[in-house]
Amino acid sequence: MLNSIKITLFCIFALSLSACSHVQPWEKGNLAKKEMAWEPDAMQATVDAQAYASKESSRGGYGSAGGGCGCN
Repeated sequence: MLNSIKITLFCIFALSLSACSHVQPWEKGNLAKKEMAWEPDAMQATVDAQAYASKESSRGGYGSAGGGCGCN
């Protein structure tokens, strides 16, 4: 029983390390492309964040203050 738990924990640990990858200098250009960004359209992300902050101001969405009308 204890041996199987050790084997399971070792497998989980080994699998968690397999996701790490070293990026070579010549590969960094691919990661800098617009398609690789979390938000490819920065202007749309800003507008979305402003609308979300206006709707969620009672909870303090994105740290902005203001009412729910979106005119801040």
